[in-house]
Amino acid sequence: MANGNIPDMRGVGMTSQRTRSRLVQRLRERGIDNELLLDVIASTPRHMFVDEALASRAYEDTALPIGFNQTISQPYIVARMTQVLLAEGPLEKVLEIGTGSGYQTAILSQLVTRVYTVERIQGLSERAQETLKLIGLRNIQFKHDDGNIGWSDRGPFDGIIVTASPRLIPQGLVDQLALGGRLIIPVGSSEAQLLTVVRMTSAGAETEVLEDVKFVPLLGGKA
Repeated sequence: MANGNIPDMRGVGMTSQRTRSRLVQRLRERGIDNELLLDVIASTPRHMFVDEALASRAYEDTALPIGFNQTISQPYIVARMTQVLLAEGPLEKVLEIGTGSGYQTAILSQLVTRVYTVERIQGLSERAQETLKLIGLRNIQFKHDDGNIGWSDRGPFDGIIVTASPRLIPQGLVDQLALGGRLIIPVGSSEAQLLTVVRMTSAGAETEVLEDVKFVPLLGGKA
């Protein structure tokens, strides 16, 4: 989409701190207790990552369409996945599979040293780069490619977040985890998905299921 569809930073969401505070309170009520993460969510202009027509809904705790049959994730899910990723402390290198609107990328980039993000849809990748540059986030590298294969020549990664759901966990992503690293990924069919954590230990990968979730499918190839 053209730059003209990116809402002005002074728009409705940017001026309504009360609206943002309500969102943060809802996240606290649902168990998000990482205060640094909550501060980042409160200060990040989510309305910049949706079409101007949807800007007034940007701080609702809901997923919204962003074109290309994709969505910007519900803030709770962004917060939940990020909190799990950072549960054992700050991270240096994080890989994101599925740049999408760039909102999850923006949250991560304010909490970790460097973010590497892969998006299969070129139009989404380009628009996300424009938005993230506009709000001044620079510690991000972008790649237009098939997310299933990750970004091996930038690995290993301390953390990997996948924002679309494969039927099975891609072994190629597990192989790009550093020792002690964790992969946060929704896994399953279009009808039923489970948010899953894979931890890389000295004895190999350990898997834990967290909760039911709903994501778009993780597709192969480039578009």
